[in-house]
This record gives sequence, C-alpha cells and structure tokens, in this order.
Amino acid sequence: MANTVHIRQVAVLGAGVMGAQIAAHLANAGIKTVLFDLPAKEGDANGIATKAIANLKKMKPSPLASAMRADHIEPANYGSDLEKLKDCDLIIEAIAERLDWKLDLYAKIAPFVAPHAILASNTSGLSINSLAGGVPAELRSRFCGIHFFNPPRYMYLVELIADSQTNPAMMDALESFLATRMGKGVVRAKDTPNFVANRIGVFSMLATIYHAERLGIRFDVVDDLTGPRLGRPKSATFRTADVVGLDTFAHVVKTMTEQLAADPWHKYFTVPAWMQKLIENGALGQKTKAGVFKKVGRDVLMLDPSTGEYIAGGQKGSDEVKALLKITDPAARFKALRESAHPEAQFLWACMRDVWHYISYHLDTIADNARDVDFAIRWGFGWNQGPFEQWQAAGWKEIAAAIAADSAAGQAMSDVALPAWVASRDAVHTPAGSFSAADNALKQRSNLPVYKRQLYPPTVVGDAAPVYGETIFENDGVRLWVQPGEDVAVLSFKTKAHCIGPDVLAGVNQAVTIAEERYAGLVVWHPEAPFSVGADLMSMGPAFMTGDFASIENMVAEFQKASMRIKYAAVPVVGAAQGYAFGGGCEFLMHCSRVVACLETYIGLVEVGVGLLPAGGGCKEFALRASQEAKGDIVGALKDYYLSVAMAKVGTSAEEGQQIGYLRSSDIIVFNPNELLYVAKAQVRAMSESGYKAPVKPKAFAVAGRAGAATIKGQLINMLEGGFISKHDYLIAGHIAEIMTGGDVDAGTLVDEEWILKLERERFMKLLKTGKTQERIMYMLENNKPLRN
Repeated sequence: MANTVHIRQVAVLGAGVMGAQIAAHLANAGIKTVLFDLPAKEGDANGIATKAIANLKKMKPSPLASAMRADHIEPANYGSDLEKLKDCDLIIEAIAERLDWKLDLYAKIAPFVAPHAILASNTSGLSINSLAGGVPAELRSRFCGIHFFNPPRYMYLVELIADSQTNPAMMDALESFLATRMGKGVVRAKDTPNFVANRIGVFSMLATIYHAERLGIRFDVVDDLTGPRLGRPKSATFRTADVVGLDTFAHVVKTMTEQLAADPWHKYFTVPAWMQKLIENGALGQKTKAGVFKKVGRDVLMLDPSTGEYIAGGQKGSDEVKALLKITDPAARFKALRESAHPEAQFLWACMRDVWHYISYHLDTIADNARDVDFAIRWGFGWNQGPFEQWQAAGWKEIAAAIAADSAAGQAMSDVALPAWVASRDAVHTPAGSFSAADNALKQRSNLPVYKRQLYPPTVVGDAAPVYGETIFENDGVRLWVQPGEDVAVLSFKTKAHCIGPDVLAGVNQAVTIAEERYAGLVVWHPEAPFSVGADLMSMGPAFMTGDFASIENMVAEFQKASMRIKYAAVPVVGAAQGYAFGGGCEFLMHCSRVVACLETYIGLVEVGVGLLPAGGGCKEFALRASQEAKGDIVGALKDYYLSVAMAKVGTSAEEGQQIGYLRSSDIIVFNPNELLYVAKAQVRAMSESGYKAPVKPKAFAVAGRAGAATIKGQLINMLEGGFISKHDYLIAGHIAEIMTGGDVDAGTLVDEEWILKLERERFMKLLKTGKTQERIMYMLENNKPLRN
C-alpha cells in the first residue's frame, strides 16, 4: 500500500457526541461522510443519526466550519444501510467503550467492508490488540486505533495505534491523510491503556487532585495556579474535568485502575469520593451545568468537598507563590518552588515532580520517544510545553537529583527508582533527535513525504532553533526574508499580536517594492497566530492625547496606501492567515491577490467595537465588489456586506469568512496550520508561472448614493428603537452606510476607489473626535474588551 491514500468517502459508526463530531470534521474537509447508528424504534429508521446531525448545528463551539457542512453528512443505520459501507475507503468505529459491543459490530459489518478499506476504532483506551483479536482475519492487516481528541475540529492531536498485524504502509497512508486533509498532529502511540496523552494527562490531574487534598488547597486556587501561570489552558485542572465531563474522566481513570494493576502509582488511580458522589447525583460538569463548579447568575460557585455544598468561588493563589511563578528562568523557578515552605509552592513542586517521575519511568512502554510524549500533552491537553521539555528547561540533572531525593525521603507519590537511563543523559531532546528509552537511541522526526509540506514544523526544547531564511529588509515592525535559492519572499510582522502601526505600514510598502524588483511574489506569513489583531491603537496614543489629529489622519492615509500597494503590486501578494485577522489585518487580506487561510482563521472588520469604522480600504472593497456584482440593484448586492461591517460580524472559521465575503471564493482553505507557508508559496509560484498580471484599477464604478444610504438607515432605526444597538452604534453604522454608498451623491453616480477611501478617512476622523468613541478606545486599551456605550 502506498504512502498516499485516496480517502473519498468515510463511514463513522456511532452517532454519539464523538462520532457525530468526527463526522462533522470529515465533512468540513470535504469528505463525503456516512454517519451510522442503530435503527430508530419508531418513524424514520435513520432517526438517531438524523437527530445527531441536526444537533451539530446547535453546538457551541461549532463542530461545523459552517452550517451547510451538516448537509454533507448522510444519515444511515445498521439495519438497512450496511451496503453503503462498500463505497467507503475508511470506516471509523466510535461507539461506546465496550469491547463486546465493538467486536459484535465488527462481525456485523465485515461482509460489507471493501477490500481496500481501512477499519479504525476511535477507542480512547481499550487495547487495540484485544480489539483486533475479534476482527475478521481478512481485515486484520487493515485495522488500527485512531483516537481523536474532543472536540475533534479544534483539538490538534490524533493518536494512531497499530495492532501487531497492521500493515505499516497503511498506517503511513492514514497518517498522511490525517495530517493534511484533517489538519492533525499525529502521534504514534504504543498499545497500552489510555495510550499516551490520556495516560499522562490524567495521571497529572490525579496527582494534582491528590496533592491539593493533602495540602488543603482549594479547587479555585488550584485552577488559578495550574492554568496559564503554569503554561496550561485557562481551564486548568478542575474546570478541565468539568469540560471533559466528570463521568468521562472517571471512565478513563477506571481503565487505568483495571488495566494497570502493576503500575507503581496504581493506588492513586481512583476517583475521589466527592467526585463519585457528584457523578451519582448527575452533576457531570459543563454538560449538566453543575460539577466541581456551578454558575448561578453571574456568580461561579465551587463545591466544598467536606460538606458537598456549593460555596463562593474565585479565590486566587497567594501573591508570594504567584511571584515565584513569574521567575523567567525555569531552573530558578522550580528551585524556588521546591525550597519554599508555602503550601501552594509545595503543591506545585509536588505536582510537577510526580509527573516527571512518572513519564521517565514509563517512557519505554508508552511512547516511541520523548518528543511524542511532549507533543501528545501539548496537542491533547494544551500545555505550552510538554513535561519532558519542562524538565529539560529546568535542568535535567538537577531535577533528576531532586526527584530521587524526594522519592528516597518518602515525599513523592512513589518510591520507585528513576530508570537508569535518566542518570546517563544530560537531556532527552537534542538537535540530533529525541530519546527513545525502548531503543536507547535518539529518534529523528518522521520522514513521511507529507511532512515536507511543513516547512517549519513544531519544535521542542533542545531542537535546533528554526532559521527563517536570510533577512532582506528589516525595521522595528517587520522582517522581509527569503530562503536561499528561492524566488518567493516572505514578510513577517514583529509587533505584539502582529498589530499594524507606522513601522509595519512602512515595511509593507518597502517589502512590495523589493518583491517587485527581485522576486516572483510575496507571502505575508507569521510563524505563530494570530495573523493580525488590526491597527495598533497604542501607537496613536501620543497624538490622541495631545489632540494631534492631523498625524493620525496621515497614519490612516498611509494604511490605505499600504492596502492599495498590496492590491496593485506587479507581483502576486498572498496572505497566509491563521487565528485572528481583525480590522486592519482583515483589510490587508481583502487586498491580497489571494489568501491561504487555515480553517481556524477568525476574520472580521470589528472596528465598531472601538467606536470607529474600517478605514484601511475595507469599506471601499465591499462597495466596489457590490457594484461589480450588482445586477441593477446595488443596494441589494451591498446589504449583506454592509451588515457584516456595521455589526462587526466575525467569521468563526475561514469558510464562514468566505461566506461573509471577507475572503473570496478563489481563496484557499487549508486544515493544517503548519502547511500554510508551503501552500502560500505554491500559490505565488502558480500565479507567477501562469503570467500574473496586476489587477486593472477601475476608473469608475457605480454607487448607491444618498438614496441607498437612506434605505439602509431605515433598517437601523428599527434596530435602535428595538434596543438592539445604542445611539453611538447607530451613528457609526450611519457613517458606514454613507461611505459604502458613495456619500452625498445620486444613485448610480460613478466614483473611483480614491473617492471611497477619502470618505473612509473623513468619517474615521469625525468619529475619533467624539467622546463616545474616545471612551471605547480607552476602555479597550485598559481592559482588552469592547465597551458598548
């Protein structure tokens, strides 16, 4: 079997929460998907699957890239539709975690599985070899585990687990499909209970629960300390359990309890009594609106495990310990935590120490190498660094000595000795590879051809630092660079959240000039999200405070020039976007020759939130597009564009951004953010090699005029009177209407782009001088969220 797999149609068996969401993400990727479940007892036999598909449209965050994707999922049932399996290239079983149920289903479907098709179980922890033992002989070589993390659209990790008889080439093909088409980070896990991420991640949570109880640390304080302060998600520990579901968490723990009796930490593999009681009472976390935490009105209450009652939450960690966590040097930080007598510091040290102890002891049995462990925890549990990375950054030998000392003194969760390999090494991650305890060797990354599309793949502590080409031009805002021997230049912003200020604007103009002179084209790309949060309001601060509005107006004019420079460059300029692309970032993308956007690109003209309007050419672009698309009805063509701007509508995926109109139908959506630059460069070369010609500036285009603006404003009055918008929102929306309809001119008047850009500048400055807008700007700068006044 080749290392490429042509998966055109997939069946998902089981329309529960995971099965339906896996089907949704397959549909997002344009894969024809059939979702199976039991025949309904009444009515339509496909009723169970049909209801699951309908529920996908109601879920938040949405598992669908856009609502229309639900229509790409076909409902089916095991009673009358098994023949449909014959057309499927991949079958993913995602039913309940019962070995007997899964084996019964495999026997039932076996006669209908195509000779080339892959059969995979989405089990979260059952033995793949045990499952494979019940798979018909003719399917055994095409069977494996494929463990998606929840929610499948948003979680990057997929664990692949081979059976002893799985065809290696099939696994390579499946990994390639998952990486590119599904946009996933794949870790090959060994066939051990709960595989890699859940095995370690859940142990970390159990250790946290144990030490919190031992040291008397409140749940809310635990979450304050074990979230972003420790380089982990905001949901931290107990909130994560609520989000996952206490019943789901307990199920994973039960697998460890039943299948890992010989594990030296086995006595800790138990759900605490207070959590078990919550589960028995149906308080399962977020899905039942009560778990460890419960929201009552605006208040978040917390369970008091000693009484079983909910009490006021929101307590934070001590200032003393938070100060220790701010120490930038990891070695000094963990030394300070270990040496501190404060219970919260001792708690944090103990949690990390026992995780480090655990992963070193089990590395040889659960993963091929330390890199896979770190990626599994980063991608599956959202840690900024994996546990081996943290250990190495904190000083490999120093931490190893501290673990050994605590274990010998009976202070650790286990007194088992560290494996011998720990003392023989100074690090597990090196430029030559990551350590494999099973093979006592350094392992390089996968050499599958699919990974050549990841020009700058994810790195771990100890890897050689990525080299982003040779610098061609650089200022305080941007860096223009190129890889030796290549003909496509890359522009990367250096500013915080890639915001756009004077240095970026100057850099964009210079970069386009250089690209026109020396290269086939230009890609605007940053190694990390976001693409851009928009204009740098802080850079306007001094002029704003001194009333120097002329300099601000000049900056707006420069912004417009940069947008137009991008649009009318003699060579293609391709935007490569991921994460937020707000305001000016969105406007830059709207002016690119083409955009290559990761699916998880959240794009919109959101200036209304700070009391302003798009003045980098966004209103102008929509006015122009509406005129070009109108068939005798400019207002009709403009209406949806206008509402998107006036209501600051944000596309919650690149596909939604395309449907709104921020992205065009010719723009490209990719699923793996690590492939953005590869695809963007390919687009530049394709356009260049096919004889790229800069767009011709329209000399004139028709606008809807004052009559069109009046029609639009009529709708705004209804929204104002209904309390849906404030008076200041109404004022801003009115200005936007007048700009996009061409100002105080007759309907059908011909204008050029500069005319609309001038209106953008004038109305932007008019709003900037109002008290309400100034309040919104200051509130955003101080609180990083919009004020509705």
